[in-house]
This record gives sequence, C-alpha cells and structure tokens, in this order.
Amino acid sequence: MHLPVLAILVPLVFGALALLVERRSIATMRAVGALGLASLLVVAVALVDRAGSGVIDVYLVGDWPARLGIALVADRLGAMLVLATAVLATACALHAASGWDARATHFHALLQFQLAGLNGAFLTGDLFNLFVFFEVMLIASYGLLLSGGRGQRMRAGFHYVVFNIAASTLFLVALGLLYGLLGTLNMAEMALRVSTADPADLALIRAASGVLLVVFCGKAALLPLYLWLPGAYSWAPAPVAALFAIMTKVGVYAVLRVYTLVFGSTAGPLAGWAWDWLLPLGLATLVLATLGALAATTLRMQVAYLVVASAATLFIAFSLGTPDAVGAGLYYLLHSTFVAAALFLVVDLIRGQRGARRDLLDAAGPLHRPALLGTLFAVAAVSIAGLPPLSGFFGKLMILDAVPPGARGWVWSIVLGTSLMSLIALARTGSQVFWRAEPWPAAAPVPAAPSRVQVIATLALLGCGIALVLGGGAVVGYTEAAAQQLLAPEAYIDAARSATPQLRAPSP
Repeated sequence: MHLPVLAILVPLVFGALALLVERRSIATMRAVGALGLASLLVVAVALVDRAGSGVIDVYLVGDWPARLGIALVADRLGAMLVLATAVLATACALHAASGWDARATHFHALLQFQLAGLNGAFLTGDLFNLFVFFEVMLIASYGLLLSGGRGQRMRAGFHYVVFNIAASTLFLVALGLLYGLLGTLNMAEMALRVSTADPADLALIRAASGVLLVVFCGKAALLPLYLWLPGAYSWAPAPVAALFAIMTKVGVYAVLRVYTLVFGSTAGPLAGWAWDWLLPLGLATLVLATLGALAATTLRMQVAYLVVASAATLFIAFSLGTPDAVGAGLYYLLHSTFVAAALFLVVDLIRGQRGARRDLLDAAGPLHRPALLGTLFAVAAVSIAGLPPLSGFFGKLMILDAVPPGARGWVWSIVLGTSLMSLIALARTGSQVFWRAEPWPAAAPVPAAPSRVQVIATLALLGCGIALVLGGGAVVGYTEAAAQQLLAPEAYIDAARSATPQLRAPSP
C-alpha cells in the first residue's frame, strides 16, 4: 500500500510541475494545480476508506528502518485530516482562480508544497520528521502570506516568520534533549522507552517534553502565545487566510498525537502529565479570544480571533481525555476548519462590495448586493457561534455533554458564556454591515459582482459544514472510533514496531 506516501508525493510532484510552467499562461498553472488537487482528493478518500476499517498502515520510505529513515503511519485520525486538508485546499484554490493567483506568481506551487508539509505532519511516525514537515509547511506559508504584499501585510508577515523561527529553534532543542535521553525519535519506540526510563531521567524527560508542549501550543495559538495569529491571519489574502484555518489545527494535532502516544496510557509515571495544564489554558484562551472578537475593528480581525477561539475549544475537549470528549473535539475540529475558512472568504466578498469602508466595523457604510452577502454571512455566523441547526451547535453540545460532572459548572459557564459573547460580536457585525448599510452613492462607481468561482468556493465550504450535520451519524461514528484508537495507542505501537525490523527486539 503506497497511499500514505502518495499523500505527500502527489503535492510535491505537482508543486514542482507548477514551478516548471510558471512562465506559461495562468490557465496552464491552474490546470496543473487542479489536476494535483484532484489526484490528492482521490488518495485522501482512499486513505479514509482504508483507515475507517481500523487498519493502521505503516510505510517505510525507501524501506529504511524507522530509526534511520522516514516512517509514515496512517490511522483514522491522520487519514481524516489529510482528507479535510485536501477539501479545504480545493476550495481555496478555486477562490484564488478568480484572479488573485495571477498576481501571486508562485501561488499554485506554494499551495502544493504546503499540502505536502501538512500531510506529512499528519502522517509521520517520527518526531524529527514532524519537525521537517513543519518546516516545509511553514516555508510555503511564508511565501503564501507575503505574495504580492506590502505595508502592513509585510509587517505582520515579518512577525509571523520571526515567531515561527523561534518556535522551530525550541523544537530542535527539545528533540535533541529527547534523543539524548531516549536514543530514538520514532514515536512508537519512544512510548515504550519512556515507560521503562531510568527514574533519574524522568525529570529531564518531563522538561524536554514540556519545551515541546510550548512549541506545539505556540503553533496552535494557545495563551500566552496567541498574539501572532490575529495580525498574520487578518492581513493574509483571503484564499491564504482560509487555508491557514487548518494551520493552528496542526499544533493541536501534534499535542494530541504526541501526548496520547508517547506520554499516553503506556508511559508509566509520565502518563498524561500534560493534560492538567491544557484545560485551564484552553478556557483562558477562549475567554480572551472572544473578547478580541468583540473588540475587533475589522471583519478579518474578528474572524482571526474566532480561529483562536476554535483552537481553544479543541484544547478544552482534548484535555478531558475521554473517548467521548476527544471524538466530539475531532468533530468540532472539522466544523471549525471549514466554517472559519468560509468566513474568511465571505469577508473578502463583503470587502469588495463596501467601497472605501472595506471591512471596517467602526461605522456603517454603503453595501452593494446585500442579499447574497447577508445570506452567506448569516449561515457562517450561525454555525461558528454554535447555534442550531448547524454543525457548530452539535459540536459544542457533544463537548459539553462529555464534560465530567465535577467540572461541568465552570466549564459549561465559560463555554456557554463565550458562545453568547461570540454571538453578540457577530450580531453587532451583521447590524453594522447589513442592517445599517447605507444606500450606494449615485455618483460612485458600482463594484463588480463577486466572481462566480468565488461564490462557489464559499458555498462549497459552507456546504461542508452542512454536510457534517446531514451526515452527522457517519461522521461522529468515525471521529469516535478515531478517538478510541488514539487513546489506546497499543495498536499504533504494535503496527509501527512490527513493520520495523530494528524495533522488533525488546526495548532496552
């Protein structure tokens, strides 16, 4: 089975092809990008179909043992995130094809390279290669964020680059410490070596894994390391900001994967040590992000803070550590990724129809074509605020239902309170932009209608949120099965070790 490596190889090949045809017409570049995304969707669907049966595929790239080469592991969680990434990227590329990609020469190549980094991060079974795929993903994201940029976007992009370089440096420090203490960075083998580690080394292992936790939480925009995100996301071009909606989820995924596998139920004295920190930090981040959405002066800044709030909600769910909570969190991860991305695209459509007001919220202004834009915004706002009957409501309802009785009072109060605050923030935005909209000035030129492909891309992402409701039984069944597989890492460890000759012998 070559499916795991194809999820990385396909975007790498088509990214290279996109570079080769850059001097040809934009239509040629779009055709290469579309063919690459279609191929990746086929691979992702096949991965989900295979992983859905409970099979854990281990792929040794080059047939090198895992200690010496790249080991890819495709389970339910990794396959699900590869498919979500492919669907999201397809909508973003479609939106960019309305004309923005012609101004950003390297867009299609960088998009493919970022997909290779994202898919590699979701499928790798080795911590060092997780770092490598993080860097592939980040380098591509630097180019996407800064393409055609100037002024404020360049300033926000500089902050984004500096923060991630600092985080990557800490990542390498943590990896060096863990390798020196455990002698391997293969996560399956690390899980066993942590459980049998010398008691004298436990404090150092905890410290090194704590540095790693800081890195992952920084990339997921958890308090106090979230300040980089609103500026970077709010100044990114719309299709890039929409694609970045899954970037914070990579940090959340890394925490979930490493701290349920390496420091999970098999880790002995260090089992589950990190989760006690994540629940209070997630709740505090949720409160601050919601306040940021209330205080936002632009539409894009408001959506960026809602992305931070969605990551905080995921940390709350995952920190509970039960199959029901983790399964609900995975459902909410899919919902928040698609709906937040759709909101970035809706905001871009609104900006083009408000004249000089663009996306400013400090005063009402003129708005052209309010019916279409208002409908799109209303669907996205209802979903991200967690109102019935859309996916945000069911995601939050399942998370709240999974909270243990002893913590329900304060967790429910904060989650429901911040949901109300988010609803108020979005209602204020709707009132300012749509209800109080002024007539279009007769002397002003009428803005061009939103591109058909832009509207289709936005509808596709909103449709994904609706599909999570219509197909809720199947999706929830899959996410709950993925949660059970994640919280019982023995099958993952056995699969990885049985595929690796050097790991078949008992751990020292």
